[in-house]
Amino acid sequence: MLSRLKTTWSLRPCVSVCRWAHTKDKGKPLMLNPRTNKGMAFTLQERQILGIHGLLPPKVETQDIQAMRFQNNLKNMTDPLQKYIYLMGIQERNERLFYRVLMEDIEELMPIVYTPTVGLACTHYGHIFRRPKGLFISIRDKGHIRSILDNWPETDVAAVVVTDGERILGLGDLGVYGMGIPVGKLCLYTACAGIRPERCLPVAIDVGTNNKTLLKDPLYMGLYQERDNSQVYDDLIDEFMEAVVDKYGQGTLIQKYREKYCTFNDDIQGTAAVALAGLLAAQRAIGKPITEHRVLFLGAGEAALGIANLIVMAMMEKGMSQTEARNKIWLFDKHGLLVKGRQEETDTNQEAFLHDSPGSAQSFLDAVNTIKPTAIIGVSGAGRLFTHDVLKAMGTMNDRPIIFALSNPTTKAECTAEDAYTLTDGRCLFASGSPFGPVTLSDGRVITPGQGNNAYIFPGVALAVILSGVRHISDTVFLEAAKTLAEQLTDEELAEGRLYPPLSNIREVSLQMAVKVVEFVYAKGMAFSYPEPVDKESFVRDTVWDTDYDSFLPDTYEWPGVSYSPKTDEK
Repeated sequence: MLSRLKTTWSLRPCVSVCRWAHTKDKGKPLMLNPRTNKGMAFTLQERQILGIHGLLPPKVETQDIQAMRFQNNLKNMTDPLQKYIYLMGIQERNERLFYRVLMEDIEELMPIVYTPTVGLACTHYGHIFRRPKGLFISIRDKGHIRSILDNWPETDVAAVVVTDGERILGLGDLGVYGMGIPVGKLCLYTACAGIRPERCLPVAIDVGTNNKTLLKDPLYMGLYQERDNSQVYDDLIDEFMEAVVDKYGQGTLIQKYREKYCTFNDDIQGTAAVALAGLLAAQRAIGKPITEHRVLFLGAGEAALGIANLIVMAMMEKGMSQTEARNKIWLFDKHGLLVKGRQEETDTNQEAFLHDSPGSAQSFLDAVNTIKPTAIIGVSGAGRLFTHDVLKAMGTMNDRPIIFALSNPTTKAECTAEDAYTLTDGRCLFASGSPFGPVTLSDGRVITPGQGNNAYIFPGVALAVILSGVRHISDTVFLEAAKTLAEQLTDEELAEGRLYPPLSNIREVSLQMAVKVVEFVYAKGMAFSYPEPVDKESFVRDTVWDTDYDSFLPDTYEWPGVSYSPKTDEK
């Protein structure tokens, strides 16, 4: 999703909210604000007191009826982009109803508001645009970013997700159209972890785009200029970071600030944690500890290195040395295996995984036959490179081969779930970055593939960080998150072929993860929110936002024992 600019968050503690939601708005503005609009669920008293009586049909509806209406409409739609537009329209009109609908059918709707459909929505962003969401900052605003932040109506922001639009999933440079990604991620912060939506701020930083198609599109909504990669870009990001910290407190932004601010990158650390969780779940099915696996990556960029380094940490926790653990991991890029002395250059982050050449390996199939991995992990974004021959080879050399095709969107996945299962006789343990449906084998068995979605990780971790006041999020936090996710997979779900809990359980998964991470950071002295809560599960659950409508009636009450009748003098 990002190049030099990474997905980030500015995080501060939550405060609980009472059931009475006082508002100065009255009349039509109350109904036009998605935070306060309840549609026909406004009570008769609210309609009269707030000046909206007569602006709605006479019926007073429950949220249940409203949700049923929207769910029925969604069921009648088949086109994912049409569903996305419809859902975002609900969010623009009635925020609580939107999250109610999303949370009640999260397994079906997460692929609409997040990967893979959000990628399609980003490519059409200017064509489906209705109402702006989030904050747009351009490189021409340099020197004035704080004043732009001051224009944002919410002052108590806890989570900032930002993109510069250069790397959107596997779709490349979409410029300002990339705003769909921060919006989608923050939807999951609320739906999965209960972080209040008004405390979430999506930001798109527009420094231009190198996408020639967009620069010729009259409906493109960003700057019509090529991407500025000069020092001005870095200065702009520095200014943005300082403005966020000054306005909202301890924050996060780009990787070079990682030791200075509270930051994490879900595309790298979140993906690494969910991939490791899949491996930890797989070891339960195979009965082989992670230290006995050999892992071959297709792709050697930041995502691959993030996963590889977290696997090394997991192996070291089981008693291996760092060198021994690194020797278990191989990386293959467009130039071939990463080996010592090859002609193509490698960057410093890849040097830890350079090995002596095992022999000629011109293709990925050659590498599989040479390395004989127990697991292959695809993060190349280059499409179907786990060929039939590769999958058959993995099935021949392993009783239970581990095959992770993690590239997004679905068209970029290294293989399909159907190919992985059918070409290994249903023996493989498969996970993908985007969803695939259940696969029916020739013998009648139905296998449910796992989706290695980083949404299992980042909402729960973010909630824990917000609540505990962590100032620096180390990779040990993501190691803990990966272990927690793997532990939540039941034996029954594992027997179905799953490596992750069903997405329908993701809110409970996220809350359990938040509890475990809160316990971990306090135990390790990483938390700065005091006093330390004694009951950390209650501490987490008591802060969770729900979709019930607030009452906008005044909080009225009687004074017991006080008479309001004036006394009269006795004659």
